[in-house]
Amino acid sequence: MTAKPKDSSDPANDWAPATRLVHGGTLRSQFGETSEALFLTQGYVYDSAEQAEARFKNEEPGYQYSRFANPTVSMFEERLRLLEGAEDCRATATGMAAVNAALMSYLSAGDHVVAARALFGSCRYVVEDLCPRFGIAATLIDGTDLAAWKAAIQPNTKAIFFETPANPTLDLVDIAAVSEIAHEAGALVFVDNVFATPMLQRPIELGADVVIYSATKHIDGQGRCLGGAGLGTKKFVEDQLAIFIRQTGPSLSPFNAWVLLKGLETLPLRVKAQCESASLIADHLAGDTRITKVLFPGRNDHPQAELAARQMTGCGQVVTFCVDGGKEEAFRCLNALRIIRISNNLGDAKSLVTHPATTTHQRLKPEARAELGITDGMIRLSVGLEDAGDLIGDLDRAIAAIS
Repeated sequence: MTAKPKDSSDPANDWAPATRLVHGGTLRSQFGETSEALFLTQGYVYDSAEQAEARFKNEEPGYQYSRFANPTVSMFEERLRLLEGAEDCRATATGMAAVNAALMSYLSAGDHVVAARALFGSCRYVVEDLCPRFGIAATLIDGTDLAAWKAAIQPNTKAIFFETPANPTLDLVDIAAVSEIAHEAGALVFVDNVFATPMLQRPIELGADVVIYSATKHIDGQGRCLGGAGLGTKKFVEDQLAIFIRQTGPSLSPFNAWVLLKGLETLPLRVKAQCESASLIADHLAGDTRITKVLFPGRNDHPQAELAARQMTGCGQVVTFCVDGGKEEAFRCLNALRIIRISNNLGDAKSLVTHPATTTHQRLKPEARAELGITDGMIRLSVGLEDAGDLIGDLDRAIAAIS
């Protein structure tokens, strides 16, 4: 439970996103600090045994134990809630903790979940491997095909899950259309919005029920700490997600929450600059005859460019491209980079590059990767805040190393 109930009359509801990300959700102590306070505490002291009882019965607002809630974590949750336009939010230790908590807090044995097959490797593990262990049936489909969503729905389907844009192929799912299909069947829609960030895509406004983030990515944005969050209606968060987090313990560290609060302050500036550089880099790569494919939602040659323009306000900072020669030439290219670093993270101030087939999606069988279009020559680039010209020069040198 948080000490500050959500107030619909809060002036922050009328602020622009940039203002919300600097001031939203701030709780000041009696010292009147400018920066958000960092409450590194496990527990809380009560004035009386009666007060402790009232807190645990949720009859009095306040904190009980930092596994349940913490003032610094509450500030992060409220600030992200204001940005997303959700009714409520709960933070978690990692992005995958948020995915697992959101789905497993809602689904039960006998239920069915439909998911797009183009998912981050760990997300596919939750759907493909973990859910069936607990009697939850799962169906993976081509998320770009609306007919496939309709065909996969069963009487016991309770959840629809997808990421858009998808990792690493940047496939898009029509959030509004799929949400309509799901709601007609009585299912909730869970969207992993990590690649787009809340600055570029608003799934709840498009009909989604639950939005999930790995705050490790753009929200921190500087490679410092882990974190995650799930957002949705007050009913879902209080009745499902919050109870699951409280009882199973994937809680966000107050220190990490404080770091993430600082990250949110600069999120609009960073995402805008990264998107601009990514667009320049995607166009440059597309003009290089040594590159066999460039995937970027902002380009007209993206298979779903129209959908990207319709449901996103920007096309992100991830560019995926392919080289001839498979793994050997892809590795040769990666190893020749000098500014862009090899790492499987993304959304960082530093430009990072990875080889999905041997890192983020290595646990998938070769036929599953082929089905997704993840070739041995595919490279995923997360564009950072360096000068775009320097990044293009670095890529040119690396591509020149290809046989």
